[in-house]
Amino acid sequence: MKMYKKVMAAALAGVMTVSMSATAFAADDDGYILKATNEDSKSSDNDLVIAIEGSVSSMDPANIPDTNAISATRGVYETLVSFDENQELTGKLAESWEVSDDSLTYTFKLRQGVKFQDGTDFNAAAVKANYDRVVNKDNNLRQRRTFIVTNEDGSETPRVDSIETPDDYTLVIKLTQAWAPFINRLTQFCIISPAALEEYGNDIMNHPCGTGPYVCTEWEEGDHTSFERNDDYWGDKPGVDTVTIKEVPEAGARTAMLQTGEADFIYPTPSDQIEAIKGTDDVNILTTDSNIMRYVTLNMDLEQLSDVKVRQAMNYAIDKDAYIQLMYSGYGKPATSVVPSIIGGYEEQEAYAYDVDKAKELMKEAGYEDGFKLTLWGDNTTQEIKGMTFISQQLAQIGIEVDVQPMEPATVSDKIYVDKEDAEINMWYVNWSASDFTMDGSLRSLLYSTMCPPTSANTAYFNDADFDKDMDEGLATANEEEQAKYYSDAQKIAWEACPWLFLGNDQIIYSTKSYLSGVYVSPDGAFNFANATLAQ
Repeated sequence: MKMYKKVMAAALAGVMTVSMSATAFAADDDGYILKATNEDSKSSDNDLVIAIEGSVSSMDPANIPDTNAISATRGVYETLVSFDENQELTGKLAESWEVSDDSLTYTFKLRQGVKFQDGTDFNAAAVKANYDRVVNKDNNLRQRRTFIVTNEDGSETPRVDSIETPDDYTLVIKLTQAWAPFINRLTQFCIISPAALEEYGNDIMNHPCGTGPYVCTEWEEGDHTSFERNDDYWGDKPGVDTVTIKEVPEAGARTAMLQTGEADFIYPTPSDQIEAIKGTDDVNILTTDSNIMRYVTLNMDLEQLSDVKVRQAMNYAIDKDAYIQLMYSGYGKPATSVVPSIIGGYEEQEAYAYDVDKAKELMKEAGYEDGFKLTLWGDNTTQEIKGMTFISQQLAQIGIEVDVQPMEPATVSDKIYVDKEDAEINMWYVNWSASDFTMDGSLRSLLYSTMCPPTSANTAYFNDADFDKDMDEGLATANEEEQAKYYSDAQKIAWEACPWLFLGNDQIIYSTKSYLSGVYVSPDGAFNFANATLAQ
């Protein structure tokens, strides 16, 4: 408790001295904020250490809620198709695929000669076994909602009509209806050894077994995840012997690890740490655009938050420019829709400009001139506490007293993913990125009416029939013009209803030793270490 109080005090001090100065370090055309002056430095060993802010919450790729877990599992597991470093769709375990004219049938030619890390052959039957496991309701896996639609009456409709395996290396997937983001969604569908699934069932998270370039040797949530090179990997072998992902929530500690060489790669690098790193001659600091949405969910079932005027007032009371400056030193921009501009179908909305007087007027119209009290949940990292404290101070201007409650990420998750009648959530300081880069992937899990906890993350308990209809119509058509119309309407509905405090979209900032190559961060915030090399 003493440590928490010290961190909170530091966060408060940082928030109270917001500077609106310009970004201190501008990135060059190649994304370098700072480039190492010592480009000839060498690593003392061939063991890669990555220090991250958050937690690797699971090593079961069908049941992961965050990009850190995505990053870790991608060391062990592979998908039929994947995005490359330039976000171009490419084959992985599938060498090629064809789509029927009616967009209902996908035929994949699978890569031959690939083995899982337990020696089991990769083939079409293995893919089908993984699908059957995911959609089995008894397994209660997060990825099930990718393939199963929950209807308003509680009934379910499968998106996949059938999976056929005419031979070992041909896979035919037939959809029940056109599903525009299907191929993108497969970039998240990892293939686990069917023999390992048979042996371990849902305890597979403690016994990871895929076809990937690394073997997971240890997973200790809250501390570290360790890997060794898979010398039997079918593709190009990794250039490092081992990889260790260390969970280091305190930003200054991660920076110190990088400077001393205890870590070779740290992510994220808070912008307020750039100055501290500046004098280290063998460190590169890089930035890239992201599709990360920063926001606060507002539980619309609460009496105080049920009036749209209150939710709009709260948005007017937040100085988004100050938020971006405080949290990211200008490396980002205020939110201009419910999705970042990098998402296909994005449409800019009329901003909730910072206007405290207007916010107070709306609060008065809603009958809350004297304000009220709320709680705000979020992770207990340095950066998250700083953001929550800023939100608390901003809302105090319109009489809303916010009790900031930082918690361990696992604790937050346990408190959020409960049945509606057990929900205690008021507000949740959170972020989201769609790893399939689609509008449906960005919004359905967060705002669709049947996606409330524990099914998914609609923690605003937002329920709008027109929004749902637009999302469904957009999903069912492959015509880009029609999609744009439906998704435009959906964004407008959600933006005006204010189920969230719309904060911003920050740029990704990460730091790496100059002797490390082949590790990068994707726009969704997932880091990739498959091709890591340490110069020695």
